[in-house]
Amino acid sequence: MIALLALAAVLVTLLLSAVTAGAVAVRGMASPARAVVGPPPEGIGARAVTVPSATGQALAGWYAPGRPGQGAVLLLHGIRADRRMLASRMVLLARAGMAVLAVDFRAHGESPGRSITFGHLEARDAEGALAWLRAAAPGERVGAVGISLGGAALLLASRTAPVDAMVLESVFPDIRAAVVNRLAVALGARLGHAVAPAFLAIGTGLTGLRPADLRPIEALARYPGPVLVASGARDRATTPSETRALHAAAPGPKELWLVDGAGHVDLAGAAASDYEERVPAFLARHLHRNLPCA
Repeated sequence: MIALLALAAVLVTLLLSAVTAGAVAVRGMASPARAVVGPPPEGIGARAVTVPSATGQALAGWYAPGRPGQGAVLLLHGIRADRRMLASRMVLLARAGMAVLAVDFRAHGESPGRSITFGHLEARDAEGALAWLRAAAPGERVGAVGISLGGAALLLASRTAPVDAMVLESVFPDIRAAVVNRLAVALGARLGHAVAPAFLAIGTGLTGLRPADLRPIEALARYPGPVLVASGARDRATTPSETRALHAAAPGPKELWLVDGAGHVDLAGAAASDYEERVPAFLARHLHRNLPCA
C-alpha cells in the first residue's frame, strides 16, 4: 500500500510539473515580443507610418509608395519577429514598382499589445492594414505576403478582407498541427504527440482560444484568388505534407514551391535568387494592371 501511495504521489507530481511547464511555455509564446525596430530601408522612399488595426489598436509600420498600375503588397511577419524580417522583401518589391506596406503585429516590434494570439487578433491587424493600404494606393490591385503566423493571419483575414493574390510562406494549416510539430521537434515524435492534447487544453484555458478557431486551411479553401504556397522541403514545423495539403485546399489558380534544403527559415534568405525571381513575378502577373492576369 505504501508503495502504491508513493507511486501515486510521484505520478501526481509529474503531472503537476507537466501542467506547470505547459503553462509556462504557453505564456512564454503568448508574451509580447517588443523591440526597437529603427528606420525603414533606404533607397525606396519608405517612411514610418502608424496603421490602425481593425480593432482600433495602432500598429507600427513602414510604407513605400509605388508606381501607378504596378500593384500594392502587404507584408506580414512571423511569430515573435517584426517588420525587420520583411525589409529585404520590401526592397525587392518596391524596386519592382509596387507600393509596399510592412507592419508589426500587435505585441510585436514597436506595436503595443498585451499578448500574442496566434492568428486570432492578428487577423484583425491584417484587415486594418489592408484597408490602410487600399486607401494609400487607390485603384491598385492588392496582394499580400504572409510568413508563418503572418500567413495564418492573412488567411483568417481573407474571410472578410480578401486580396487579389497572396503568397503564403511556411504557414501552418491549423494550430493543432503547429503545436504537435513543434512539440515533436522539442521532445521527440512519440512524446510530442502524446503531450500535445494536454498542451492544447492548457493553451485554451490560458488564452480562451479554441483550436477550431485557428484553422487557416479552412479559410484558404474559401479563397478563390491566386496563391503561391511555399515552404522548406526540410521544414519540421510546417511539414512538406502540410504545405501540400494547403496547396491542395486552394480552389483558385495556385502554385506550390518546396525550397530544396530549407527548414523553417526565412525563405527569402534561403532561396535567394530563386525567391527574387519567383515571388515578384507571381505578384506582378496578378497585380499589374498593364499585364494580363494568368
